[in-house]
Amino acid sequence: MPTFAAPDGTVLAYHELGEGDPVVCVPGGPMQDSGYLGDLGGLPGRRRLIMLDPRGTGASQAPADPGSYRCDRLAGDLEALREHLGLDRLDLLAHCAGANLATLYAAAHPGRVGRLALITPSTRAVGVEATGEARRAVARLREDEPWFEAAFAALGSIVAGRAGDADWKAIDPFFYGRWDEAAQAHLASQAGRRNDEAAAVFAAEGAFDPDVTRAALAAFAAPVLLLAGEVDLNTPPEVVAAFAALFPDAEFVVQPGAGHFPWLDDAGLFTATVAAFLG
Repeated sequence: MPTFAAPDGTVLAYHELGEGDPVVCVPGGPMQDSGYLGDLGGLPGRRRLIMLDPRGTGASQAPADPGSYRCDRLAGDLEALREHLGLDRLDLLAHCAGANLATLYAAAHPGRVGRLALITPSTRAVGVEATGEARRAVARLREDEPWFEAAFAALGSIVAGRAGDADWKAIDPFFYGRWDEAAQAHLASQAGRRNDEAAAVFAAEGAFDPDVTRAALAAFAAPVLLLAGEVDLNTPPEVVAAFAALFPDAEFVVQPGAGHFPWLDDAGLFTATVAAFLG
């Protein structure tokens, strides 16, 4: 398995899938290893995927300093990976919380990014938040599902700030376009992939400065794809649209019927959309 050294000496690992020009893939979680991404719906048939295991996850070492799990400090790991790969510019694909890291990297190293694909992205780095009503509106699109009533009630408790563990578990179906055996197996496969210690530090105080990041993105010249899932409760399409508006050259796409993991819901459409953007 290929490895490289981060600026602080931590040895980080990545997995390679496919052939051709590389695309560095940053997983979410936050601080979850890349295994849950699978093959991103068959994308290795179009590009070579460099699937990074963030520090302290998967095959990557844990750092000596736990404070280095903070999102802004992780940008140095991506720059070290670029240098290791011998690339003048990176094409980046980031999912969920990984989009925060990719965004901070793009803001800090704009000349080092060729194309940036943000898939059902978290938006904490730019200070865009989903309202409770936006989440309810997306959830109501699933009202014909047999599990909807209990899940929607649990969502109400979460939005009201009185959720228990059972409520968070009850809304799991909302994150998949189809709550079938494949979706349930994918959810189960994520158990143990996240480094909880690292996740607690990822968004710690000082990790994000939305005003500074927004200003940097306003001058970011590279093409950007922001892909939302039509029924994604985590990052509703209206939130992704607001994120897209921060870039000068952004393509905003809503994948019909998709949840938070759009490559599972329609692999063909997902791959075609992303591959067309990446070239």
